[in-house]
Amino acid sequence: MNDHKRPEQWKEETITTEEIFKGRVISLQVDTVKLPGGGTSTREIVKHPGASAVVALLDGKLLVVEQFRKPLEKFQIEIPAGKLDAGEDPMEAAIRELEEETGYRAKSMKLISAFYTSPGFADEKLYLYFTDELEKGNMSLDEDEYLSVDAITFEQAQQYIREERISDAKTMMAVYVWNNYRLTGEL
Repeated sequence: MNDHKRPEQWKEETITTEEIFKGRVISLQVDTVKLPGGGTSTREIVKHPGASAVVALLDGKLLVVEQFRKPLEKFQIEIPAGKLDAGEDPMEAAIRELEEETGYRAKSMKLISAFYTSPGFADEKLYLYFTDELEKGNMSLDEDEYLSVDAITFEQAQQYIREERISDAKTMMAVYVWNNYRLTGEL
């Protein structure tokens, strides 16, 4: 146990920031920081504009997309999601991404939670929404986006988690939220 210091005393002060890379989706910077004990260290930080994802239920089934994920070198089944455009409201992004990726439009949406995906090295904040009020819309994939859409049962979702076909945090969280909703009727 530490000597009962208040957390504010452990804050790291940024001395310098060096931008290493700036891409379409992320940027990478290295910060030199002053440590609480007086020394210095470096922090590699991925900057991300944030993203929205949707737990969308269609006739009691979860809408998912399957796509190849290059960092993992395998196909993954995930809930619809996408990055926020500059200045975009997270709910608007969720509505947009759901329709673009699945061809379904949400009549209403509710925020479940917002969380940081990997705070040890990235500032990406993901907004997770819920809807079970869907109508047919228009699928409109980005030119570099290739995916298939499915509506899966809760049992299929559990099986896909066991098989690691679902292995990303947002989709696993979506399955837990869905299970709670199934059992209690509450989000």
